[in-house]
Amino acid sequence: MQSLVTLVLVLMPLFIGFVIPSHPRLSKFADKGLSYLVFIILTLIGIELSQVDGLGNQLGEIVLYVTVLSVLTIGAGLAGLMVFDYLRPWHAKKPTVKTSQHSVSIRGSLVQVICVVIGFIIGHFLPAAYMPPDITMTVLLMVLILLVGIGLKGSGITLKEVMLNKRGVEMSIIFTLAVLVGGLVFAMLFTDVSWTKGLALASGFGWYSLSAIVMTDAYGAIWGSVALFNDLIREFFALIFIPVFMRHYPSAAVGAGGATSLDFTLPIIQQSGGLIVVPLAISFGFIINIVSPVLMVVFSALG
Repeated sequence: MQSLVTLVLVLMPLFIGFVIPSHPRLSKFADKGLSYLVFIILTLIGIELSQVDGLGNQLGEIVLYVTVLSVLTIGAGLAGLMVFDYLRPWHAKKPTVKTSQHSVSIRGSLVQVICVVIGFIIGHFLPAAYMPPDITMTVLLMVLILLVGIGLKGSGITLKEVMLNKRGVEMSIIFTLAVLVGGLVFAMLFTDVSWTKGLALASGFGWYSLSAIVMTDAYGAIWGSVALFNDLIREFFALIFIPVFMRHYPSAAVGAGGATSLDFTLPIIQQSGGLIVVPLAISFGFIINIVSPVLMVVFSALG
């Protein structure tokens, strides 16, 4: 019953966001609000992490979990899409313009990590009476999903356009299955990780703010931090390697960022592959943004 409630809490705001009539001013407000909300969420995650007893003794395990999970999930997704590119070649435009966007985006990612550190420091000194209520994360999760729904609706993308991009749909299926296999392998390597937890952790697909909240609620702050840093590493990896893969493996390049291919890494994708690759990135990123929260909630509810 609790899993059903959680699923409704995730999907209802998304549905409401799609139903609300789109307006340029509302879409702009949603985009700006989303960026600020992410900083708040990451700071709160840092605060929750600071409250874990004996965290210092578990840092080694956290680093190990994050490292192995990142290698498996990023590697599996890339491998699946590289094979897809090999069997079904698709040629994108070669890079024509050099840009400084690459370094700017990485600096933005570092700011997100800093937010977690700031939250951790605040939580260390904050009196217990001033700690955020337990319901805070759930409320922020619903607001986050609502703003994402408004943003997706305001982008002018229709489900029909997304689903008619055959390659984008195929990429989404291959990427999802490959990354979930990586999550299963992760579960096989660690006795304290069930197969459902491995699948849930893998299902973030780069959406670090959402995965951190859902995994924290399901498994505690330690695993929430593992999910957070796993997905942040995907973002760093994508920003660095999208231009490298684009020439010979365009599908793998688009899929490297996972859920961020629709927004955060889209400028890098466009600059590396040209305008011709943008519809593919939008279709893939849109589907992954819908699938990710559903899979995380379902798998975490199973155990």
